[in-house]
Amino acid sequence: QVHVVESGGGLVQAGGSLRLSCAASGSIFSRMGWHRQAPGKQRELVARIAGDALYVADSVKGRFTISRDNAKNTVFLQMNVLKPEDTAVYYCAVTALSRDYWGQGTQVTVSS
Repeated sequence: QVHVVESGGGLVQAGGSLRLSCAASGSIFSRMGWHRQAPGKQRELVARIAGDALYVADSVKGRFTISRDNAKNTVFLQMNVLKPEDTAVYYCAVTALSRDYWGQGTQVTVSS
């Protein structure tokens, strides 16, 4: 059974930093990443890592960094220079055997 657990969200002032963590278990994951959903908006892909391939959305490029600890099946999202528009629920998504699994989400709120 696959489990996906996120941590690290919170309230931060604009310009601050947060680090999100996502620990997955129960399978071998070919792809791990982060999506976010702001109020009234569609969920969007923020960053994803699959093997040596990285994707980072243009809206966060240069500010957010995704990394993975393969031994621990954990993916991190280091978020720097946060902006109010980064406020959203951040979801971890992992892929195993072509199936996606989602975490429960963690709230990130950036105050101006």
